Amino acid sequence: MFADTSTWSYKQRIGSASAECRVVVSELLDELKRRGWEESDVFSVHLAVEEALVNAVKHGNKGDPSKRVEVMCSIGPDRIRVQITDEGEGFDPSAVPDPTDDEHLEVPSGRGLMLMRCFMTTLEFNEKGNSVTMEKSRDAGENGD
Repeated sequence: MFADTSTWSYKQRIGSASAECRVVVSELLDELKRRGWEESDVFSVHLAVEEALVNAVKHGNKGDPSKRVEVMCSIGPDRIRVQITDEGEGFDPSAVPDPTDDEHLEVPSGRGLMLMRCFMTTLEFNEKGNSVTMEKSRDAGENGD
């Protein structure tokens, strides 16, 4: 299958609304599929980006409709990079307890962050804690693409 070697870039400022988040996720996933990314990679990106957007709207912007979320994305032949920044106060990701620890199994917080770490190749936060940058390397798949 022919793989596009150019880079696709996307930058959008959206409101703190789930409908706008869904549009961003849909455009991003459609582009990955057009470029022939493996379904497992598309699933990983879908889950991680959706979690990051929900966190930005719910926890960062606290659902405030006057606040915006900035999404910047680039997709190259072998890598996707997504940066999501909210207008919130930020947080310390290292202070979020591990949701798989026995004492935190019943606590709902931290699961989205854990999923982002598991499904993306790299995950980094800015110093303030209101911007996350995620990267996913393309899986060569069974065909050795």
